[in-house]
Amino acid sequence: MSTKKRSNIDLDSLMIVKGKKFAIVHSEWNIEIVNRLLNGAFEFFSSIGLEKDKISICSVPGSFELIYGCKKMCYENKYDAIIAIGSVIRGETNHFDFICNSVFNGIKDLNLTSKCPVIACILTDNNIEQSLERSGGNLGNKGYDCAAAAAKMTLI
Repeated sequence: MSTKKRSNIDLDSLMIVKGKKFAIVHSEWNIEIVNRLLNGAFEFFSSIGLEKDKISICSVPGSFELIYGCKKMCYENKYDAIIAIGSVIRGETNHFDFICNSVFNGIKDLNLTSKCPVIACILTDNNIEQSLERSGGNLGNKGYDCAAAAAKMTLI
């Protein structure tokens, strides 16, 4: 799936990171959206010469579990950057707010305590249409953008 709108990313300057080690932890919840984000991330990595089979993948049941999955990957001390990919779509209860706050706080805490950056590629949309627009629709693909952010963070 090609991204329709891309950020202004200088791919040539990021080719240097193709020797770095990346991991992706993704949620199995809202899998259609998550797969679109994964495809965007893989598209970015491919564009800088890093093939999909060189990226470690970990699947977790939902977005809340992304924190633990990322923590496990961080503690392996073999990745230069980790991307957490998930999608939370607002429902009829406050569950959306609790999950979103918990996940972003957990990823923030990992960034404060771990040795590698954890990039939050988690859509928090009001409806499926918004999620589709941000995962390869008219608003681009946040998976692509977050993979680029992960690449940039390995240069710090």
